[in-house]
Amino acid sequence: MIGKRKTADTAVAPTSPPTVPGIRAGQEPILLVSEVSKWYGDIVAVSNVTFGVAPGVTGLLGPNGAGKSTTLKMICGLLAPSSGTITIEGDAVRGRTEVYRRLGLVSETETIYPFLTGREFVRLNARLQKLPDVDVATERAIALVEMGPAADRKVGGYSKGMRQRIKVAGALVHDPDIVLMDEPLNGTDPVQRVHLIRLIRDLGRAGKTVIVSSHVLEEVERLAQNIIVIVNGKLAAVGDFRAIRERIDSRDREIRLRADRPRELAGALIGSDAVRAVRIDEHGRIVVDTQDVRAFYRTVPVLAQRSGIRLFEVQAIDESLASVFADLVER
Repeated sequence: MIGKRKTADTAVAPTSPPTVPGIRAGQEPILLVSEVSKWYGDIVAVSNVTFGVAPGVTGLLGPNGAGKSTTLKMICGLLAPSSGTITIEGDAVRGRTEVYRRLGLVSETETIYPFLTGREFVRLNARLQKLPDVDVATERAIALVEMGPAADRKVGGYSKGMRQRIKVAGALVHDPDIVLMDEPLNGTDPVQRVHLIRLIRDLGRAGKTVIVSSHVLEEVERLAQNIIVIVNGKLAAVGDFRAIRERIDSRDREIRLRADRPRELAGALIGSDAVRAVRIDEHGRIVVDTQDVRAFYRTVPVLAQRSGIRLFEVQAIDESLASVFADLVER
C-alpha cells in the first residue's frame, strides 16, 4: 500500500556506516577528507582523495612532489580544495576560526622571522592564538622541544634542526587537538631526530590526532602504525603499516651488496630460493634480483657468516618511493 506509515513495532534494519579508508572498525574519524582534488590550471596536484584520520599518529607517506604538502595545506585551510570536502568532526575547515584554533601546523617551508629570538617566535604564536597566559604557554612549548638553552638566540642563527624544533614549539604552543607536521625531521641531527620522534609518539599517546608527512619509509615506520600513501596525487594505499610493508616487499627488487669476497658470495646466493638472478657490476659489487625481499634479507647474513665473508653494504638499489609505490596506484 502506497504511503503506509511505520508503526512503533516496525523493525528497521540498522545501517552500517560507510567504510572510510584509514579508519578501523569501531573508530570515529576526527578528520575526514572526502573526494578531494586540487588542480592549478591543467596541473592536477591531488586527485579525488578520500581518507579518515582517528586520534593517534598517522603517517602521510609518498615521494617528493606526490601531493603531501598540498593535502596538508588543504586540511589546515591554507588552500581551498578544487572539489570535495574536508571536515573536522563534521565542521568544515576553510574559513572557520574556531576550527583553526584546534590545529597546529609545522610547515615544510621556512615560516619564521630570522630577527626574532626563539622565545619571541613562540610567544608571537601564543599571542596570535589569544592565549590567556602567553608566558606560561611559551615556556611550556619551548620545554617540550628542549630548546630552553637556545631560546634567546636569534632564529636566523639556528641550524636547520633547531629551526625545525622551534617551529614545532610554535605549532604546539596553544595545545591543539590536531597537529599537522610536514617533513618535521628534515635537517635534524640524530639526537634531535630521536627527541622529535619521541615527542610525536607522546602526542599520539596523549590522544592528539597527529599527521606526519615524510618521503622516507623508515621514518614513517618508526613514527606511525597507520599509514596513508600518496603517489602522483592519488591515494595509493591506506592501512596498517605492516600490511603496506608486505605489499611493498612483495614487489621485485634489485639489491646491491658489497663484500670482501664478492664472487664467492654471489655463487652462494645463486642457490637461494629468494634469488632470481645474480651479477657482478663494473665496480665489483653484487647485484641481486629478488622476488622476496624479506626472505633475501634473512638469507644474506646467514650465507655470509657460514662462508666467513664480511659484508660491507646491503642496500636496495631503487629506494625511490615513486617507483616502489608506483604499482600500488595501479592495483
